[in-house]
Amino acid sequence: MSIKDHAQRIGLAAALGIGAVSLMNGLAFADDAAAAVAPIANKGDTSWMLVSTALVLMMSIPGLALFYGGLVRTKNMLSVLTQVFMIVSLVAVVWVVYGYSLAFTQGPDSVNAFIGGFSRLFLMGMTPDSTAATFSNGVVIPEYVYMAFQMTFACITPALIVGAFAERMKFSAVIVFMLLWVTVIYFPIAHVVWYWAGPDAIADAAKALAAATDDATKQTAQAALDAVNANAGYLFQLGALDFAGGTVVHINAGIAGLVGAIMLGKRVGYGKEAMPPHSLTMTMIGASLLWVGWFGFNAGSNLEANGTTALAFVNTFVATAAAALSWLLVEWVIKGKPSLLGMLSGAVAGLVAVTPASGFAGPMGSVVLGLLVSPLCLFFVSTVKNKFGYDDALDVFGVHCVGGIFGAIATGILVAPYLGGVGLTDYAAKPGTASPGDYVMATQVFIQIKAVLFTLVWSGVGSAILYKIVDLVIGLRATNDAEREGLDVAEHGERAYNY
Repeated sequence: MSIKDHAQRIGLAAALGIGAVSLMNGLAFADDAAAAVAPIANKGDTSWMLVSTALVLMMSIPGLALFYGGLVRTKNMLSVLTQVFMIVSLVAVVWVVYGYSLAFTQGPDSVNAFIGGFSRLFLMGMTPDSTAATFSNGVVIPEYVYMAFQMTFACITPALIVGAFAERMKFSAVIVFMLLWVTVIYFPIAHVVWYWAGPDAIADAAKALAAATDDATKQTAQAALDAVNANAGYLFQLGALDFAGGTVVHINAGIAGLVGAIMLGKRVGYGKEAMPPHSLTMTMIGASLLWVGWFGFNAGSNLEANGTTALAFVNTFVATAAAALSWLLVEWVIKGKPSLLGMLSGAVAGLVAVTPASGFAGPMGSVVLGLLVSPLCLFFVSTVKNKFGYDDALDVFGVHCVGGIFGAIATGILVAPYLGGVGLTDYAAKPGTASPGDYVMATQVFIQIKAVLFTLVWSGVGSAILYKIVDLVIGLRATNDAEREGLDVAEHGERAYNY
């Protein structure tokens, strides 16, 4: 081969190489452009959310079931287990039929602030390629994963209520009430607090406004941005902060439980007969499962795996530990002995209180939150309950509602950057990025109080109406004979234990 031929071949190879590189770069740019139009779910985020979903399911069954079951008398252990398992199964089916659609899709303009629509009825239109927004621009997760994660929240919330009227409500009444309650109370509250168009929708509208050059175009673009911001639940539009369910789950279920306990009346023998927990061993196992599962509950609520997820994880750890110690020590001083039940109750109170704040507060703020919530809840489950005489059997109101109220309001304080919090987020100031938002503590606390009051009224009044309807149609209360025999045998024909 001549030097000339060799040179020509080298030149041809170089040209082909350059062309290949150019083609690859062109394809890469094309892929980047496509990705900008349609973000693709990250496998790591998807994996974390699937794990979180399983963890939250574990909170209900077996966690909550064992926690509650150990607290009732032996003759009612199986009834509580059955109620919790039934509620999870019932709500899961209702969720995929119409619950998800009502909670997390856009409804008619006139009611969209309070309820969604039917675009996902029977999950129609949802495919493995469908995605749901997270809290980061350009980051999505599969919609099936988001739907399933939110389904576990819908399952556990009504299950929390049964602790308030444990040992005295007919099983048939529990089924009907829970079906009505998730439909009329839970789905709207979830929509009001958590539904929004997502960061990318805001960014796109804000970019169009920034690019507008004349008054007419600016007016049109501003109207479009306003419409995107208005495509959200009522409390979300107000700026209420609830990272993982202080209002949606705990206040919502807690006030419904109190109303139920009052409307059903006291258990037969309440205040006259001893009604101690039959198995604190079971309760300790259940509480431990709740704590572990709560990492999925809180850290999973960030919807992706990043630094905020880690923050929520840490806050869930330390707030719970601080609250358990706080209840233990305060009760020790008051009653003279430290109790396991007190420590477990404190742990749950800490989990409840940190839920709305978990992704907003700093770790030290979460420790303070945990230390303060336990004495407050202890006061309500002992002094206040004894003063008013209501039979909240497993202290759903005293721990979940009171702890949820305290946590929700405290979130408005602990989110402050100068207290170690993350501050507020503005998705429109610099379209495509999450910028720090304007924060005024008094303003945010007032917003949090409005969210608390809205939830108390919606769930409290709505639940009272639903209890009354069920009572008129099929009756709420088990007979005195059934209560004395125990609901295990009277309602289910089984026993939790056969000796």
